[in-house]
Amino acid sequence: MESVGSAKAWMEACGVEEQTIQTVCGIVRNVSFQGAQVENGMKTLEGFIVQDADRLDAIGAIGIGRAFAYGGYRNRPMYDPEAGTHMHASFEEYKNSKSATVNHFYEKLLLLKDRMNTRAAKRIAERRHEIMVKFLDQFMSEWEGKDLE
Repeated sequence: MESVGSAKAWMEACGVEEQTIQTVCGIVRNVSFQGAQVENGMKTLEGFIVQDADRLDAIGAIGIGRAFAYGGYRNRPMYDPEAGTHMHASFEEYKNSKSATVNHFYEKLLLLKDRMNTRAAKRIAERRHEIMVKFLDQFMSEWEGKDLE
C-alpha cells in the first residue's frame, strides 16, 4: 500500500522509534473497510479508535453526502434497481467495485454500525445509522413514486 510506505518514510525521516513506526503502519494497513466478508485485521486499541473515527466519518448525514459526491465523481449512477448488492469477499473485489451509490449503502455503509469497536463509537453509530435508514426509505419512496400518493 502506498500510504503505508509514505507514512513509514515520513516517520523514519522524523526519527520516530521503530516500534511506533510498526504500530502506526499496522493501523494504516488495517484501517480501511476491506469488504463485507473480510475479517477486521486491526489489533490495537489505538487502531480500533482510529478505525472507528474513519467509519463514523463514512456514515450519517455527512456519509450520505460523501457517498453521492464520490459516486458523481466516479460517474456512477445514483441507483440501479437491476443490480443487486454484492458482499465483497476481498479488498480487491471491494476496491474494484463499480456499484451505484445507493447499492454502496447496502454493500458497506449500513454494515458499519455493527463493526464499531468502542462503546462510544457504537453509540454514535446507532444514531447515524438511523439517519441513513430514513434517507434510504425516503429515497426509495420517491424513486418508486410512492410519495406522490
